[in-house]
Amino acid sequence: MTTAMIVNASLVPASEALSKIVEEMVATAHAARDVLVEKESFAAVSSYLDRIVPVLKELNKKNTLNFESLNNVIEILNREVRAANKLTLDCSKQNKVYLLVNCRKIVQRLQDTTREISRAVKLIPLASLDLSSDINDEVNNLCDNMLKVEFRAAIAEEEVLERIESGIQERNANRSYANNLLVLIAEAVGISTERSTLKREFEEFKREIEDARVRKDHAEAIQMDQIIALLGRADATLSLEERERKYFSKRKSLGNQPLEPLDSFCCPITHEVMEDPVETSSDRTFERSAIEKWFADGNTTCPLTKIPLNREILRPNITLRKSIEEWKDRNTMIVIASMKSKLSSGDEEEVLQCLIQLQELCEESDSHREWVVLENYISILVGFLGRSNSLIRNRVLSIFCILAKDSDDVKERIAKADNAIDYIVRSLGRRIGESKLAVALLLELSKIDVVRNHIGEVRGCILLIVNLSNSENPQAAEDAMEVLENLSFLDQNVLQMAMANYFKPLLQRLSSDESKINMVTALAEMDLTDHRKSSLFDDGVLEPLLHLTSHVNVEVNQAAVKALHNLSSLPRNGLKMIREGAVCPLLRLLYLHNASSPILRQEVAATIMNLAVSASSPEADGTPVQLLQSDEDIFRLVSLVTLTGPDVQQSILQTFHAMCQIPSPTDMRAKLIQCSVIPLLVQICEHHEHNNHVIRASSVKLFFCLIGDGDNDTLVEHVSQRYLETLVRIMRTSDSNEEISAVLGIISRLPKDHNQITQWLLDDGALPIIVKFLTDRQHNSSSQLIENAVGALCRFTVSTNIEWQRRAARAGIIPVLVHLLGSGLALTKQYAAISLAQFSHNSINLCISVARHRGFLCFSAPPEPGCPVHMGVCSVESSFCLVEAEAVEPLVRLLGDPDVGSCEAALQALSTLIDAERLQSGSKVISQAHGIAAIIRLLSSHSSELQEKALRILERIFRLEEYKQKYGASAQMSLVDITMRGTSTMKSLAAQILAHLNVLHDQSSYF
Repeated sequence: MTTAMIVNASLVPASEALSKIVEEMVATAHAARDVLVEKESFAAVSSYLDRIVPVLKELNKKNTLNFESLNNVIEILNREVRAANKLTLDCSKQNKVYLLVNCRKIVQRLQDTTREISRAVKLIPLASLDLSSDINDEVNNLCDNMLKVEFRAAIAEEEVLERIESGIQERNANRSYANNLLVLIAEAVGISTERSTLKREFEEFKREIEDARVRKDHAEAIQMDQIIALLGRADATLSLEERERKYFSKRKSLGNQPLEPLDSFCCPITHEVMEDPVETSSDRTFERSAIEKWFADGNTTCPLTKIPLNREILRPNITLRKSIEEWKDRNTMIVIASMKSKLSSGDEEEVLQCLIQLQELCEESDSHREWVVLENYISILVGFLGRSNSLIRNRVLSIFCILAKDSDDVKERIAKADNAIDYIVRSLGRRIGESKLAVALLLELSKIDVVRNHIGEVRGCILLIVNLSNSENPQAAEDAMEVLENLSFLDQNVLQMAMANYFKPLLQRLSSDESKINMVTALAEMDLTDHRKSSLFDDGVLEPLLHLTSHVNVEVNQAAVKALHNLSSLPRNGLKMIREGAVCPLLRLLYLHNASSPILRQEVAATIMNLAVSASSPEADGTPVQLLQSDEDIFRLVSLVTLTGPDVQQSILQTFHAMCQIPSPTDMRAKLIQCSVIPLLVQICEHHEHNNHVIRASSVKLFFCLIGDGDNDTLVEHVSQRYLETLVRIMRTSDSNEEISAVLGIISRLPKDHNQITQWLLDDGALPIIVKFLTDRQHNSSSQLIENAVGALCRFTVSTNIEWQRRAARAGIIPVLVHLLGSGLALTKQYAAISLAQFSHNSINLCISVARHRGFLCFSAPPEPGCPVHMGVCSVESSFCLVEAEAVEPLVRLLGDPDVGSCEAALQALSTLIDAERLQSGSKVISQAHGIAAIIRLLSSHSSELQEKALRILERIFRLEEYKQKYGASAQMSLVDITMRGTSTMKSLAAQILAHLNVLHDQSSYF
C-alpha cells in the first residue's frame, strides 16, 4: 500500500476513505518490523495501530458515517498515517549511519504522529457505535497513553551523537578519535567493524548527503558535512592510496624549510607559541595558563592595554589555535621528511638520537604517526631490528608499538615489511626489557587476521610467547597471554601452543564442533612428556575426551581413546581416570566394537591396561583401587582373550598381571583361576611359542603371578610335560630376562612333592640351563631372575632323592649357593640356605669312613685327614659337606640378616651339623665360626618361630659341658625372659636349657 492510495477525505465517500486508512495502518504496522533503527519505538507505534484498526472497522459498519465530526477525524488520520508510513519505509531502506545521526528527529516525528493519531481517535463518537463500556474504556485508555507517550533514542545512539557533537565542537582532527567513533557507530547500528564494510557504509552515508542537497535541506547538509569531515579522518574511510596521494600533494607544496612562527602565534606574556589561546574581554589573546597566572598574581588589567578585565571571560580563540596547529603541522611534516638522511648515518649515536626524536613526534599526535608511515619509515626502521645495538632495537620496537596502535593499516605494513615479524620474534628471546616491548608489539599486530596468520608461521614464535606468559614481569606475562588468545583462532597455532605446554586453547576446541576432530587427532599423535600429560589432566582434558569416546563417528572415538591411551601412561593420570569413572565407557567400547574397528579395540584394551598398571603403581599409595566393578567384567575380559587379535590379547593379559600386583590381590587371583584362565594361559604359551614372543611372555608372567598364592596343587593338573618342555625351550631361547625369570618362578613355585614334574624337567635338560643363569654374567644383573633360579634349584636338591642331588652337585651348584648366601635378595639367600640344608641332610650317609690302620704304626702310611664333623672323607660333589664347601661361616653370617626367612633357613642348615652323634663335632665347628653366639642373639628376635628354632639348637649344644661354661652366662637373661613371655613350647625349651645350665632343677614346673 503506497501513500498515493490515501486521498483527500472530501473527494471520496467517508466509508471508502476510512477503509483505505485501515489498510494503510495495517501496512504500516507490518512494515515497522523491518526498520533499521529505533525498533522498540516503531514496535510501540505498530502496537497502537493494531489496536486502533478494530475500532475503525467497527465505525465503518455503523450508520454514523455522516457525522460532520468524522470528516475532521478522517483528515487527520489520513495525514498522520501517511506520514507514519513514509517514515517507516524510509527507516527500512536508508543508510544506517544516516538514520543513526537523525535518530532524535525520527523518534520526535514518531512521537508527534502518535499523539496526533490519538487526538483524531478521541474525536470519534464512540457512544454512537453502541460499543460495550469495557471497549469504550479501553479505547479511551489507549488514546490517553498515546497522548502521553515519549519516545527516546537508545542509550548507545545518544552516546554516539554526543561523541559526534563533541568532536565537531572541538574540531577534533585526531585519527584515533575518528577510528573509535566509527567503530562505536558500527556497533550501535549492528554492522561489522571490518574495514570494507565500514567504508561501504561511509560511502552510502555520503550519498545520503547528496540527496539532502538535492532536497535543498541546507541545514541538514551543513550538519552532515561536519560529520563527514570528522569521520573522514578514520582509516576505513580512505584507502591507503587516497591518503598517500593527499599527503604527498600537500607536502610538495610546503617547501623544504620550516617557517618561523607569526607574532600573533606567540603569547604576549610568555613570548612562546601558544597551545591553548584564549581571548579576554579586551579582545587580546594570551596563552590560557599564562593569563590565569596573571590573574592569580593579583592583576586585574590587560597586560597590553591596561584595560580592566573581566576574569570570567576567557573565550577559546579557535581560529588562532587552528592556524597555530596548521603551522606546527607544516613544520613537523618537513622535519619528518628530512630525518631519513640522519637515519642512514653510520653513527649509531646520531641514529639513536634521531629515533628518540621520531618517537617523541609519534607520541604527540596521530597525524605525526600517519606522516611517519606515509614517508615509508617502516621499512627503514625494520632494518634496525637486525642491528646488534639493543638500545636502537628497543627504540624501534617502541616506535612500532606507537604506530601500530589503533591503525590496522600500519599493522599490515609492519607485517609485510621484509623480515619484520622474524626480527620481532627474535627480540622475544632477549632481555626482559626488549622482550616486553616485542610482545607488546605482537599484541597490537595480532589484533587483525592477516597478521595473525603470519605470526604463528614464524619458527619458535609461539614457544617464546608461551615462555613469556610465565614471565616474572606481570605486564609481559599478561601481554603474552593476550597474544596467545589472539593467535588461537587457527588450529595450527593451537597445536603449537600445546606442544609448548600451553593447552588451554586446545581444551576449549575439544568441545567445538568445528575443530574437535582435528584437536583430538593431534592430541592422540603428540609425543608428550610426563609433565605435559600431568598438565593436561590438571587443566581438565579428561571430561571432553571421555565425552568424545561416545561420539557417533568411529574415527573420533578412536582418536579420543588413543589420546586417553597416551595420557594414561602416567600413573597419576590413570588413577584419576579410574576415580572419574573412565573404566565403564572404555569397557563398553571394548565389548561393542568388533572386527569392524580393530584399531579402536586395540587402543581401548591398551588404555585399560595402562589403568591397571596405574592402580598397582606406587602412586596409588596403598589405597585400594577398584578397576573392574564386577565378576562379569573379569569373565568377559577372559573370554575376549580367545576372541580377539594378538594386540588385544597382549593388553588384556598385561591388565590381569597388573591387577594381580594391586595390594591384597588374592581375591583377583582366585577369580581369574575360577574363570579358567590357567588352561588358557597354558594354551597361549604353547600356541605362541614360536610366532609371538610378546604374548607368550605375558602369558608366562601372568601364570607366575597366579601360581604365587594358595594351594598350587589344583593347578598341577594343567601342567603337562608338553607345557614344561615349552618352558624349558623358553629358558633356552628367550632374549627377555623378565620372561626367563617368570619361567624360573613357575618352576620354583610348582609343588615340590610332585616328583614327576621334577623328573620331566630333568629329562628336558632344565638343570644345567638354570645353573648357567647363576654362573653367566649376562644374567647376573637381574636379581629377580637369580632369586627365581635359586628357588627353582630347591626342587632338584630335595633330600629324598640323592640322585637328583648328585646331578645338581656335579653341575657345580653348591659353591654357587655358598656364594649367594652373602649376596642377592633376601629370598635368594633363603633359597640358597634351604638347598644347602637339603644337601647337608644326606652328608653323613655319603661320607667315606677313614680306614683304621692295623699292624706296626711305624710301617703304616699316615691316615687321611677326615671331616671334622662327619669324621670321614668328605667332598663337595660326593657328600655335599658344608664344611668342605666352606659354607659354615657364610651361614653364621646369615644369622644376622634382618630377614626372618633367611635366618630360619640358615639355622636349619647349621642344625644338620649337630644331628645325632655329630653333636660334639658339629658344635665345635659352629663354635669356631662364632655361630653359637649368633644363635644366642636370635633369642631376642621378634619372630617366635625363629626363637623356637634357636632354642632347639641351643638345647642340644648346651648338653655339652664345654659350651655351657663358655656361652651359658650370655644366654641366661634371654632364656629367663622367654620363660616368662614365650609360648608354652618355647617356655619348656628355655626351661630345659636353664636346667642344663643349672639355673633350674629338672623337676621345675616349666617342664
